[in-house]
Parts: sequence; C-alpha cells; structure tokens
Amino acid sequence: MSNEQVDLKEWFDEHRITEVECLVPDITGIPRGKIMPAQKFFQSGAPRLPEAIFIQSVTGEYPEDPEDKLTDPAIIDIKLVPDASTVRLVPWAHEPTAQIIHDCQYANGTPVPMAPRQVLQRVLKLYEEKGWKPVLAPELEFYLVARNTDPDYPLVPPVGRSGRQETGRQSYSVDAVNEFDPLFEEMYDFCDLQEMDLDTLIHEEGAAQVEINFLHGDPMSLADQVFLFKRTVREVALRHNIYATFMSKPMGGEPGSAMHVHQSIVNPKTGENLFAGPDGKASPLFKSYLAGLQKYIPTVMPIFAPNVNSYRRLTRFSNAPINLQWGYDNRTCGLRVPFGEPNAMRVENRVPGADANPYLAFAATLACGYLGMVEGLAPTEPQIGSAYSGQYTLPRELSHALDLMAASQPMRDVLGEKMVDVLVAVKRLEYETYLRVISSWEREHLLLNV
Repeated sequence: MSNEQVDLKEWFDEHRITEVECLVPDITGIPRGKIMPAQKFFQSGAPRLPEAIFIQSVTGEYPEDPEDKLTDPAIIDIKLVPDASTVRLVPWAHEPTAQIIHDCQYANGTPVPMAPRQVLQRVLKLYEEKGWKPVLAPELEFYLVARNTDPDYPLVPPVGRSGRQETGRQSYSVDAVNEFDPLFEEMYDFCDLQEMDLDTLIHEEGAAQVEINFLHGDPMSLADQVFLFKRTVREVALRHNIYATFMSKPMGGEPGSAMHVHQSIVNPKTGENLFAGPDGKASPLFKSYLAGLQKYIPTVMPIFAPNVNSYRRLTRFSNAPINLQWGYDNRTCGLRVPFGEPNAMRVENRVPGADANPYLAFAATLACGYLGMVEGLAPTEPQIGSAYSGQYTLPRELSHALDLMAASQPMRDVLGEKMVDVLVAVKRLEYETYLRVISSWEREHLLLNV
C-alpha cells in the first residue's frame, strides 16, 4: 500500500470485508495477533496482547527474568494500533478478509521498545533528524522442498512438472523455474493482490532454490512487504503440497539462503543520492557508511544470523561472506558495491540470512551505517580478488555473536537498551535449548568410536 492516509471503514466497505487479521511481527518475524469480525474491529477498541509475546523464543519458551528487566512481571497487556497504510486483502481466505500490520503501545501511549517495527522506526527517526532518507532494496532467497513431517529426516527437493527432482545446480535456469510455474503464477497473483513491489524472480544456485528481488523504496514499507511475502509463499507452497523454507541453511549439500540488502541515502528534498560525489565517485559520506558496516556488523550478528542454523551458511567458498571486506562488484565480499550510474551508487550487505526478521535486519544495517557516518569512520581499501583468501572476521556461532551484541554500547544507544536485552535473552535461551539436542552426526560418529 502507499503511505497515503487510508480510511479503514471505507476500505472495508469497498471490499465487503467480513473478517480482519490484526498482525504483529514478533522477535523472530512470526506473525502474532488476533482474528476478529470486521464489525467488532471498529466497535471494541484497540485489540490487546500480552507484552510477553516479544520475549517468546522460536520454540515457544520464555527466558528467565529474575530482575524484571525484560517485561513487566504482572504480564501486562499492550494495545495494537493499526497502521492503515498496511491494509491488504488476504488472498487465500474463503471470505473477504483484511490483514493489517499493527504497532504496539503501552496503556499510556508509549511505544513498546522491543517491538520490531518500533526498532526500525527508532532508527529511521535518527536518519530523519540528520536530513537523510535511506532507500533499501532486499533480495530474498528461499527453497522449495518436499513435504517433511518427520524432523529426523533430511529435506529434499520437491518433484516438479516433469515428475523428477532437481539433482544438479541450475543457477539462473529459466526451465528449472518453469518446473514450478503453477506455484509461481499463484504466488505472483497473491503478491499483486497485496500490492507488493516485486521485481525479478531467478533460480539460485541450490536445487529448487529461488530468489525474489524487491524494487528499491522506503525501508518500513519494504520490511512490511518481506514480512507478508514470507507468509504468502509458505501458504502458496502448501496449496501445491510442498514447503517453502527461509531457513538459512536447510540442506547440508546446498548453498544457504540470504537476504541481501542494497542500501543508499538520498536527500529527502531533492532526491539526490548522497552516496555519490560531484565527480560521480563514492562520496566521503558513502565511505563512512561503509566503514560503519565494517566496524559494527559483528555486533548485530544475532539479528543478521539469528539462529544456530544461520552460521552454517557463512562458510568459505559457499557464496556467502566470511568477513567484512568490501569491493566493487565482488560477490566474495560481505559488502559489495555494484557498478552503475552515480545516481544508483549503493552498497549491498550480503551478510543477513533469509531467516532474519526484516524489520530488525533493516534497522541493524542502517544502524551500522549511521554510526559510521556520525563517527566519521574510514573504510579499508577495496578488496581485489577473492575475499575468501582472508581470515574469518564474522562470528562463527551464535553464543559469540550474542556476547558481542550485549557488550556494544553504541548499538544499545541506537537500537535501544530494552531491545538488545530482550534479543540477547531470547537468543541465549534458544542456544541453550539447542545444546540439549543430540544430533544424528553425534550418534553416527561418536556412539561407538570414542
């Protein structure tokens, strides 16, 4: 939807809405909320949810909070405030149903600081105060996989129209995409109905791995679209009796899935790209932005790589970065500067995984760049040749990343103390839960050999 004011009552009447889904993205990016009759939506006031939804782990557990730092010990309610500009139809609903993304407030009207939309709003406000307008364009990768109801069994590619599974790498293959034409046609229909700014669809390197590119635009609008797109693709895949997964590394022998984020900054009054100087080359502001990404990305890795599985993607020679070198049109670097006209000067952050919460990922990458600009940092020299020849400078696993984030006061200042405390607590709980699981690898190689 556009940012123009929308009269929800008129919109509901125009589309004969009978039911409404009140959606809130949680820390993981899972849609939480309530479903209610359309008439009740206007009569009963703001819907409410427990504040504790923002400290729920992906497994449904809650971290211990002995000092009551994370949420109110009374398990209070928060109210959901609809953002009318996000209203869309639910394409797969049997009756005319609306979905609206909501912001979260306490009873006194103050925003809930660990709500992902609020975190992104907080960072965008910092840019606004400096007279900067960030522009983003995400590229989201995901896999189609055969239905898998037993988590002990590995995932495998689904059967396409030919009746066969993909077995080899089919990068950029049009025919490989056509294997699932009915699914993608329905996906595009559903996305068009939800007014998503999709650009291109390509087959990626993995078996039945595809990538969707979004048109560049406003960070909040695009975060909303990615949030809804994930939900849409999962629903469409289920209608075709397969799964769509945004796991960062769903299959051991295949590449991982990323959410690359192209980013630039423009003058909000003139639209001028501030990353390009008068000579068309990279401006000092751009170089400071780059340096901010280089310095601070390690402190937000629990956002870019939020799960234990995420770090399986970030390995040498895997089409994913291992460090934060930057280079011109260099896909081995964590930070790639594509060739293009001066008005298209931008940097592509190749670190975030497809499993990242889009609101938090956009907020984090903008926070890193913001700190680089306000601190006047200088980047390294651009990488020539493969960055895989260098050392790992990104955290290799989640617990190390959480230590870096917890200790970063600059990131706490930008993203918010409560947000960092909550994210670290939730992810530490998930990490400890994972450590209680004994894998098939351990049984295979250690059971009788050690």
